[in-house]
Amino acid sequence: MRFSTVCRILGILLMLFSLSMLPPIVVSLIYDDHQMNAFLHAFIITLGAGIIVWLPVRNLRKELRVRDGFVVTVLFWLVLSISGSVPLFLSDALDLQYVDAYFESLSGLTTTGATVITGLDDLPKSILWYRQQLQWLGGMGLIVLAVAILPMLGIGGMQLYRAETPGPVKDSKLTPRITETAKALWYIYLGLTTACALAYWAAGMSLFDAICHSFSTIAIGGYSTHDASIGYFDNHLIELIAIFFMFVAGINFALHFTAWRSNNWVTYVRDPEFRFYASLMGLVGLITITVLYATNTYELTDSIIKGLFEVVSIATTTGFATADFAHWPFVLPFLLFLVAFVGGCAGSTGGGMKAIRVLLIYKQGLREIKRLIHPNAIIPVKLGKKPVPDRVLEAVWGFFSVYLFVFVILLLLLLATGLDQVTAWSAVGASINNLGPGLGDVSIHYGDIPNTAKWILCFAMLMGRLEIFTLLILFTPAFWKN
Repeated sequence: MRFSTVCRILGILLMLFSLSMLPPIVVSLIYDDHQMNAFLHAFIITLGAGIIVWLPVRNLRKELRVRDGFVVTVLFWLVLSISGSVPLFLSDALDLQYVDAYFESLSGLTTTGATVITGLDDLPKSILWYRQQLQWLGGMGLIVLAVAILPMLGIGGMQLYRAETPGPVKDSKLTPRITETAKALWYIYLGLTTACALAYWAAGMSLFDAICHSFSTIAIGGYSTHDASIGYFDNHLIELIAIFFMFVAGINFALHFTAWRSNNWVTYVRDPEFRFYASLMGLVGLITITVLYATNTYELTDSIIKGLFEVVSIATTTGFATADFAHWPFVLPFLLFLVAFVGGCAGSTGGGMKAIRVLLIYKQGLREIKRLIHPNAIIPVKLGKKPVPDRVLEAVWGFFSVYLFVFVILLLLLLATGLDQVTAWSAVGASINNLGPGLGDVSIHYGDIPNTAKWILCFAMLMGRLEIFTLLILFTPAFWKN
């Protein structure tokens, strides 16, 4: 393990992240909300920490190895969330315990959207901006952003990209060079954010709210500047805009890149993961709308818009709300929460297990049924017209097995803190899937659960963001052997 190389990269990344404290300072000056000192002190602390880590090893130019990439990825998210918690902890407008400040920071950066803060409508604008900004930066992954910059500093980037990128297939590149890949992803990300902000603004949001909500919409984060979330605006057009952009952000960004570069929108329809993702949304949406209307929960128009909004919001693991779905009739709360386990597509900003994995598990199950009928037949699992290598299928089943194993352990740990079964189950699911809102005592916020439970959920959020293996691999003795 090249610890000097790891320290050099970590120091550079910390110095880069310190710049994220500057926009809230500007917002604080514009709105005169007296929060500038908290962000200024956080900027100095984060920048100073980065310099201290980087300075002793600044002249080392060794190439980053794969194992180093995993260490940097995990350490960076840990250190990043600590740095992100500083202004929240220092702010006199919040008066948070440190565990709450760290929980809020990590929840934002992992785009989970679980919050311990209430009274958002009365908070200073700079604090609100900062929460949204954390999600936007975490959405595509600050490490992917850094990959576009680090090569200029003499640091290889493919190892970082492989460790941080979600999905079962991590070696494919959109462009021949990893730097160009990262830039392409960010251009798409920035373009969607800009389009979303303009749409929100045109639909009636203030410019501040439009920008802030575009951050969390494209990041599939779910933080809002209001306690009532998107429901605060009581505007069907805004809800329809949110539905569209949440759905788009849940699609594989590599697919966006391919479709837009070739200017051929049929590319989306040809993609098997997209078809599965869209079909699942459509089916669950139809069921939800039908139940809401049949039970007279809403009139027809509200049943369609609110039902579809909550389905897309929960299924993509965004977590925005226009209604309290936890109190919807029959099986709807459980159904919506269950769909969040599928999540968005691989290579999107969504959480969950990813649609491609669930699709492959389904196809593998069908193959086993066919093998019972035709035991000697060779039946490949295909995505589109291409057979899927057995190595990928093994990796998918391995992920699914470990996911369930970890889920059960975290659930038992939460139950041990005194939470009831519904709250504990949904809190683990909402955290490990980077969803945010849960059921029971965490349907609105997480501020009232025990501090021990918050630390456990922080671990779950980090595991979900790094797709479990990236974090768990550091706990294996074989990883640390030369």
